[in-house]
Amino acid sequence: MKAQLVYTGIRVRNMDRSVRFYTEVLGMRLRGRAKNRSIHGEWAQLESPGTHQLLELNWYSSQSPFYTPWKHGVEMDHLCFRVDDVDGAAKTLEKAGAKRLGDPYLTPGWKMVDLSDPNGICVELGAPSRARRPRRK
Repeated sequence: MKAQLVYTGIRVRNMDRSVRFYTEVLGMRLRGRAKNRSIHGEWAQLESPGTHQLLELNWYSSQSPFYTPWKHGVEMDHLCFRVDDVDGAAKTLEKAGAKRLGDPYLTPGWKMVDLSDPNGICVELGAPSRARRPRRK
């Protein structure tokens, strides 16, 4: 299995304050920011100038399935790896002891799945996809 690190996702307490810090203080460029109603949260993706390094900021409301009360040590949210085959890569990780955290899902242009590594850190696998999310009824 070949995997390419795409970005690191960290959990933040205050999205506006965090975006300002990473853009105004550290000079990162905001690539995108959106609310995600299905998970009751918000994300922002930032890029470090002159590199391909991406940082994703994640905030979850108390209604989110990803919400946990804030305490030291919950800052690391997930690592995202690009793979050629999401289902095959997930099976490989599961055979190595990773635990699946849910079913595969679609985001704009990507098929994704989340697993936990041996330390409990979420590892998100993604592959480019032309499939579209099913419409809500």
